[in-house]
Amino acid sequence: MIKHWKRLGIATGLSLTLVAAGCGADDEGEDAGAEDDNGDAEDTEEDEDDDDDEDDANGEAADYGEEVDHTIVGIDGGSGVVQSTEQAIDDYELDEWSVQTSSDPAMIQELDNAYQNEDPVFITGWTPHWKFQEYDLEILDDPEDSYGDAESIHTIAREGLEDEHPDAYQILDNFEWAEEDMEEVMLEIQDDVDEAEAAQNWVDANEDVVSEWTDGVDEDAGDGESLTLSLVAWDTEIASTNVIANVLESVGYEVEMNQMEANPVFQSVADGDADASVAVWLPHTHEDYHADYEDEYEDLGPNMPDGAQLGLTVPAYMDIESIEDLQE
Repeated sequence: MIKHWKRLGIATGLSLTLVAAGCGADDEGEDAGAEDDNGDAEDTEEDEDDDDDEDDANGEAADYGEEVDHTIVGIDGGSGVVQSTEQAIDDYELDEWSVQTSSDPAMIQELDNAYQNEDPVFITGWTPHWKFQEYDLEILDDPEDSYGDAESIHTIAREGLEDEHPDAYQILDNFEWAEEDMEEVMLEIQDDVDEAEAAQNWVDANEDVVSEWTDGVDEDAGDGESLTLSLVAWDTEIASTNVIANVLESVGYEVEMNQMEANPVFQSVADGDADASVAVWLPHTHEDYHADYEDEYEDLGPNMPDGAQLGLTVPAYMDIESIEDLQE
Protein backbone atom coordinates (compact mmCIF):
# COMPACT_ATOMS: atom_id res chain seq x y z
CA MET A 1 0.00 0.00 0.00
CA ILE A 2 1.02 3.63 -0.25
CA LYS A 3 3.47 4.66 2.43
CA HIS A 4 3.11 7.97 4.20
CA TRP A 5 6.37 9.18 5.74
CA LYS A 6 6.11 11.08 9.01
CA ARG A 7 8.86 13.29 10.37
CA LEU A 8 9.70 12.52 13.98
CA GLY A 9 10.13 15.45 16.39
CA ILE A 10 13.14 15.74 18.69
CA ALA A 11 12.48 16.20 22.41
CA THR A 12 15.13 17.68 24.73
CA GLY A 13 14.99 16.14 28.23
CA LEU A 14 14.66 18.24 31.39
CA SER A 15 17.52 16.28 33.00
CA LEU A 16 19.96 17.51 30.34
CA THR A 17 19.07 21.12 31.19
CA LEU A 18 19.63 20.52 34.91
CA VAL A 19 23.04 18.89 34.35
CA ALA A 20 24.23 21.75 32.15
CA ALA A 21 23.12 24.38 34.68
CA GLY A 22 24.87 22.68 37.67
CA CYS A 23 28.34 22.11 36.09
CA GLY A 24 31.49 24.27 36.20
CA ALA A 25 32.97 26.13 33.24
CA ASP A 26 34.92 23.16 31.87
CA ASP A 27 31.99 20.78 32.24
CA GLU A 28 29.64 23.38 30.81
CA GLY A 29 31.66 23.58 27.60
CA GLU A 30 31.72 19.82 27.30
CA ASP A 31 28.01 19.55 28.02
CA ALA A 32 27.24 22.34 25.59
CA GLY A 33 28.87 20.26 22.92
CA ALA A 34 26.76 17.30 24.00
CA GLU A 35 23.65 19.42 23.80
CA ASP A 36 24.58 20.39 20.27
CA ASP A 37 25.12 16.72 19.47
CA ASN A 38 21.74 15.80 20.90
CA GLY A 39 19.91 18.89 19.66
CA ASP A 40 20.93 20.78 16.55
CA ALA A 41 23.23 18.03 15.37
CA GLU A 42 20.49 15.46 15.72
CA ASP A 43 18.01 17.72 13.93
CA THR A 44 20.49 18.06 11.10
CA GLU A 45 20.99 14.32 11.00
CA GLU A 46 17.24 13.74 10.94
CA ASP A 47 16.78 16.32 8.18
CA GLU A 48 19.38 14.43 6.20
CA ASP A 49 17.52 11.20 6.88
CA ASP A 50 14.31 12.80 5.58
CA ASP A 51 16.16 14.01 2.51
CA ASP A 52 17.53 10.51 2.03
CA ASP A 53 14.01 9.08 2.27
CA GLU A 54 12.81 11.51 -0.39
CA ASP A 55 15.81 10.78 -2.57
CA ASP A 56 15.22 7.04 -2.15
CA ALA A 57 11.56 7.45 -3.17
CA ASN A 58 12.46 9.52 -6.21
CA GLY A 59 15.25 7.13 -7.05
CA GLU A 60 12.91 4.16 -6.86
CA ALA A 61 10.41 5.90 -9.12
CA ALA A 62 13.24 6.55 -11.56
CA ASP A 63 14.21 2.88 -11.33
CA TYR A 64 10.62 1.93 -12.16
CA GLY A 65 10.91 3.99 -15.33
CA GLU A 66 14.03 2.14 -16.39
CA GLU A 67 12.52 -1.24 -15.50
CA VAL A 68 9.47 -0.67 -17.70
CA ASP A 69 11.42 1.11 -20.45
CA HIS A 70 9.48 4.29 -19.62
CA THR A 71 6.38 2.67 -21.12
CA ILE A 72 2.76 2.97 -20.00
CA VAL A 73 0.52 0.15 -21.23
CA GLY A 74 -2.73 1.54 -22.61
CA ILE A 75 -5.83 0.56 -24.54
CA ASP A 76 -6.83 1.79 -28.01
CA GLY A 77 -5.29 5.06 -29.13
CA GLY A 78 -8.57 6.93 -29.61
CA SER A 79 -9.79 6.38 -26.06
CA GLY A 80 -10.16 9.25 -23.63
CA VAL A 81 -7.95 7.62 -21.00
CA VAL A 82 -5.06 7.29 -23.48
CA GLN A 83 -5.47 10.91 -24.56
CA SER A 84 -5.45 11.99 -20.92
CA THR A 85 -2.34 9.90 -20.29
CA GLU A 86 -0.56 11.58 -23.19
CA GLN A 87 -1.62 14.92 -21.68
CA ALA A 88 -0.12 13.82 -18.35
CA ILE A 89 3.18 13.02 -20.05
CA ASP A 90 3.24 16.61 -21.33
CA ASP A 91 2.02 18.18 -18.09
CA TYR A 92 4.63 16.43 -15.95
CA GLU A 93 7.40 16.75 -18.57
CA LEU A 94 7.97 13.00 -18.69
CA ASP A 95 9.89 13.33 -21.93
CA GLU A 96 11.23 9.76 -21.96
CA TRP A 97 7.83 8.19 -21.38
CA SER A 98 5.33 6.97 -23.98
CA VAL A 99 2.00 5.12 -24.14
CA GLN A 100 1.94 1.67 -25.75
CA THR A 101 -1.59 1.41 -27.17
CA SER A 102 -3.25 -1.99 -27.53
CA SER A 103 -6.61 -3.23 -26.26
CA ASP A 104 -8.21 -3.73 -22.87
CA PRO A 105 -7.52 -7.51 -22.87
CA ALA A 106 -3.92 -6.98 -23.99
CA MET A 107 -3.39 -4.37 -21.27
CA ILE A 108 -4.84 -6.70 -18.63
CA GLN A 109 -2.53 -9.48 -19.79
CA GLU A 110 0.49 -7.18 -19.34
CA LEU A 111 -0.81 -6.27 -15.88
CA ASP A 112 -1.31 -9.91 -14.93
CA ASN A 113 2.15 -10.93 -16.11
CA ALA A 114 3.76 -8.22 -13.99
CA TYR A 115 1.45 -8.76 -11.02
CA GLN A 116 2.26 -12.45 -10.68
CA ASN A 117 5.94 -11.59 -10.14
CA GLU A 118 5.37 -8.28 -8.31
CA ASP A 119 7.15 -6.48 -11.13
CA PRO A 120 6.48 -2.80 -11.81
CA VAL A 121 3.89 -1.92 -14.43
CA PHE A 122 2.03 1.27 -15.37
CA ILE A 123 -1.37 1.05 -17.08
CA THR A 124 -4.15 3.37 -18.16
CA GLY A 125 -6.83 2.85 -15.53
CA TRP A 126 -10.42 3.85 -14.95
CA THR A 127 -13.16 2.98 -12.53
CA PRO A 128 -15.50 1.24 -12.45
CA HIS A 129 -13.58 -1.74 -13.89
CA TRP A 130 -13.46 -5.34 -12.76
CA LYS A 131 -9.63 -5.22 -12.57
CA PHE A 132 -9.94 -3.31 -9.29
CA GLN A 133 -11.74 -6.33 -7.83
CA GLU A 134 -9.29 -8.86 -9.28
CA TYR A 135 -6.08 -6.96 -8.42
CA ASP A 136 -4.98 -4.63 -5.62
CA LEU A 137 -4.42 -1.43 -7.62
CA GLU A 138 -3.90 2.27 -6.94
CA ILE A 139 -4.67 5.29 -9.13
CA LEU A 140 -1.75 7.71 -8.69
CA ASP A 141 -2.30 11.23 -7.41
CA ASP A 142 -2.60 13.76 -10.21
CA PRO A 143 -1.83 17.26 -8.85
CA GLU A 144 -1.75 18.71 -12.38
CA ASP A 145 -5.30 17.39 -12.94
CA SER A 146 -4.35 15.90 -16.31
CA TYR A 147 -7.13 13.31 -16.03
CA GLY A 148 -9.81 15.73 -14.85
CA ASP A 149 -12.34 15.33 -12.08
CA ALA A 150 -14.22 12.12 -11.38
CA GLU A 151 -17.45 11.66 -13.33
CA SER A 152 -20.91 10.51 -12.32
CA ILE A 153 -23.08 8.01 -14.18
CA HIS A 154 -26.64 9.29 -14.63
CA THR A 155 -30.06 7.84 -15.37
CA ILE A 156 -32.21 9.54 -18.01
CA ALA A 157 -35.89 8.84 -18.74
CA ARG A 158 -38.19 9.80 -21.60
CA GLU A 159 -40.81 12.46 -21.09
CA GLY A 160 -44.10 10.95 -19.96
CA LEU A 161 -42.61 7.85 -18.32
CA GLU A 162 -43.55 9.00 -14.83
CA ASP A 163 -47.22 9.34 -15.81
CA GLU A 164 -47.45 6.13 -17.84
CA HIS A 165 -45.31 3.82 -15.67
CA PRO A 166 -44.95 5.45 -12.23
CA ASP A 167 -43.57 2.31 -10.57
CA ALA A 168 -40.87 1.82 -13.20
CA TYR A 169 -40.06 5.52 -12.97
CA GLN A 170 -39.73 5.25 -9.19
CA ILE A 171 -37.34 2.29 -9.43
CA LEU A 172 -35.20 4.08 -12.01
CA ASP A 173 -35.23 7.26 -9.93
CA ASN A 174 -34.21 5.32 -6.78
CA PHE A 175 -31.49 3.32 -8.54
CA GLU A 176 -28.12 4.11 -6.97
CA TRP A 177 -25.13 1.91 -6.21
CA ALA A 178 -21.35 2.07 -5.72
CA GLU A 179 -18.53 1.37 -8.14
CA GLU A 180 -17.60 -1.73 -6.11
CA ASP A 181 -21.10 -3.10 -6.75
CA MET A 182 -20.77 -2.64 -10.49
CA GLU A 183 -17.28 -4.15 -10.47
CA GLU A 184 -18.58 -7.30 -8.78
CA VAL A 185 -21.04 -7.85 -11.62
CA MET A 186 -18.40 -7.01 -14.23
CA LEU A 187 -15.93 -9.48 -12.70
CA GLU A 188 -18.46 -12.32 -12.84
CA ILE A 189 -19.18 -11.55 -16.49
CA GLN A 190 -15.43 -11.44 -17.14
CA ASP A 191 -15.23 -14.91 -15.57
CA ASP A 192 -17.67 -16.16 -18.24
CA VAL A 193 -20.84 -16.00 -16.16
CA ASP A 194 -23.87 -15.10 -18.31
CA GLU A 195 -24.74 -11.39 -18.06
CA ALA A 196 -28.27 -12.00 -16.80
CA GLU A 197 -27.06 -14.61 -14.31
CA ALA A 198 -24.35 -12.28 -12.97
CA ALA A 199 -26.99 -9.58 -12.48
CA GLN A 200 -29.30 -12.03 -10.71
CA ASN A 201 -26.46 -13.14 -8.43
CA TRP A 202 -25.76 -9.55 -7.40
CA VAL A 203 -29.45 -8.81 -6.80
CA ASP A 204 -29.81 -11.96 -4.66
CA ALA A 205 -26.76 -10.98 -2.59
CA ASN A 206 -27.86 -7.37 -2.11
CA GLU A 207 -31.54 -7.56 -1.23
CA ASP A 208 -31.20 -4.70 1.25
CA VAL A 209 -29.97 -2.32 -1.46
CA VAL A 210 -32.56 -3.47 -4.00
CA SER A 211 -35.37 -3.09 -1.46
CA GLU A 212 -34.56 0.63 -1.27
CA TRP A 213 -35.04 0.91 -5.04
CA THR A 214 -38.38 -0.95 -4.96
CA ASP A 215 -39.72 0.50 -1.70
CA GLY A 216 -43.50 0.81 -2.00
CA VAL A 217 -43.69 -0.94 -5.39
CA ASP A 218 -45.98 -4.01 -5.66
CA GLU A 219 -44.35 -7.22 -6.87
CA ASP A 220 -46.72 -7.34 -9.87
CA ALA A 221 -46.74 -3.60 -10.58
CA GLY A 222 -45.54 -4.02 -14.17
CA ASP A 223 -48.38 -6.34 -15.14
CA GLY A 224 -46.51 -7.49 -18.23
CA GLU A 225 -45.97 -4.00 -19.65
CA SER A 226 -42.93 -3.57 -21.91
CA LEU A 227 -40.00 -1.25 -21.25
CA THR A 228 -36.94 -0.53 -23.40
CA LEU A 229 -33.52 0.45 -22.05
CA SER A 230 -30.74 1.83 -24.26
CA LEU A 231 -27.06 1.38 -23.53
CA VAL A 232 -23.60 1.66 -25.00
CA ALA A 233 -21.93 -1.75 -25.23
CA TRP A 234 -19.36 -1.07 -22.51
CA ASP A 235 -18.69 -3.59 -19.73
CA THR A 236 -19.86 -1.03 -17.17
CA GLU A 237 -23.17 -0.37 -18.88
CA ILE A 238 -23.83 -4.03 -19.64
CA ALA A 239 -23.51 -4.67 -15.91
CA SER A 240 -25.72 -1.79 -14.74
CA THR A 241 -28.41 -2.26 -17.39
CA ASN A 242 -28.72 -5.96 -16.70
CA VAL A 243 -29.08 -5.31 -12.97
CA ILE A 244 -31.79 -2.65 -13.33
CA ALA A 245 -33.56 -4.79 -15.96
CA ASN A 246 -33.56 -7.70 -13.52
CA VAL A 247 -35.14 -5.54 -10.81
CA LEU A 248 -37.80 -4.16 -13.18
CA GLU A 249 -38.64 -7.69 -14.33
CA SER A 250 -38.92 -8.81 -10.69
CA VAL A 251 -41.97 -6.51 -10.34
CA GLY A 252 -43.67 -7.64 -13.53
CA TYR A 253 -42.21 -5.61 -16.41
CA GLU A 254 -40.95 -7.10 -19.67
CA VAL A 255 -37.61 -5.40 -20.41
CA GLU A 256 -35.77 -5.14 -23.72
CA MET A 257 -32.15 -3.93 -23.76
CA ASN A 258 -30.81 -2.32 -26.93
CA GLN A 259 -27.07 -1.82 -27.41
CA MET A 260 -26.06 1.06 -29.69
CA GLU A 261 -23.54 3.85 -30.18
CA ALA A 262 -23.55 6.77 -27.75
CA ASN A 263 -25.45 9.32 -29.82
CA PRO A 264 -28.39 6.97 -30.58
CA VAL A 265 -28.70 6.23 -26.86
CA PHE A 266 -29.53 9.86 -26.21
CA GLN A 267 -31.65 10.24 -29.32
CA SER A 268 -33.69 7.11 -28.56
CA VAL A 269 -34.69 8.39 -25.12
CA ALA A 270 -35.32 11.92 -26.43
CA ASP A 271 -37.57 10.58 -29.21
CA GLY A 272 -39.40 8.17 -26.90
CA ASP A 273 -38.17 5.08 -28.75
CA ALA A 274 -36.55 3.98 -25.49
CA ASP A 275 -37.92 4.51 -22.00
CA ALA A 276 -34.66 5.12 -20.20
CA SER A 277 -30.90 4.65 -19.99
CA VAL A 278 -28.75 4.20 -16.89
CA ALA A 279 -25.55 4.74 -18.89
CA VAL A 280 -24.95 8.49 -19.15
CA TRP A 281 -21.46 9.66 -18.09
CA LEU A 282 -21.29 13.32 -17.04
CA PRO A 283 -19.95 15.96 -17.07
CA HIS A 284 -17.21 14.99 -19.56
CA THR A 285 -17.64 11.74 -21.52
CA HIS A 286 -21.16 12.37 -22.85
CA GLU A 287 -21.19 16.15 -22.43
CA ASP A 288 -21.86 16.98 -26.09
CA TYR A 289 -24.66 14.43 -26.53
CA HIS A 290 -26.31 15.52 -23.31
CA ALA A 291 -26.17 19.17 -24.38
CA ASP A 292 -27.90 18.28 -27.66
CA TYR A 293 -30.82 16.42 -26.10
CA GLU A 294 -31.15 17.38 -22.43
CA ASP A 295 -34.30 19.46 -23.03
CA GLU A 296 -36.05 16.44 -24.56
CA TYR A 297 -35.76 13.94 -21.70
CA GLU A 298 -35.56 13.99 -17.90
CA ASP A 299 -32.23 13.63 -16.11
CA LEU A 300 -32.93 11.67 -12.94
CA GLY A 301 -29.47 12.38 -11.57
CA PRO A 302 -26.53 10.12 -10.71
CA ASN A 303 -27.02 6.41 -10.15
CA MET A 304 -23.30 6.27 -9.32
CA PRO A 305 -22.13 9.57 -7.83
CA ASP A 306 -18.45 10.43 -8.36
CA GLY A 307 -17.58 6.83 -9.14
CA ALA A 308 -16.06 7.14 -12.59
CA GLN A 309 -12.38 8.11 -12.47
CA LEU A 310 -9.49 7.99 -14.94
CA GLY A 311 -5.84 7.85 -13.94
CA LEU A 312 -2.37 6.37 -14.24
CA THR A 313 -2.66 3.09 -12.36
CA VAL A 314 -0.14 0.79 -10.65
CA PRO A 315 -0.22 -2.29 -8.41
CA ALA A 316 -0.39 -1.37 -4.73
CA TYR A 317 2.93 -3.12 -4.01
CA MET A 318 4.78 -0.40 -5.92
CA ASP A 319 6.24 2.35 -3.71
CA ILE A 320 4.93 5.38 -5.55
CA GLU A 321 2.14 7.85 -4.73
CA SER A 322 1.95 10.47 -7.46
CA ILE A 323 2.61 10.93 -11.16
CA GLU A 324 5.03 13.70 -10.26
CA ASP A 325 7.23 11.11 -8.52
CA LEU A 326 8.23 10.00 -12.02
CA GLN A 327 9.90 13.32 -12.73
CA GLU A 328 13.68 12.98 -12.78
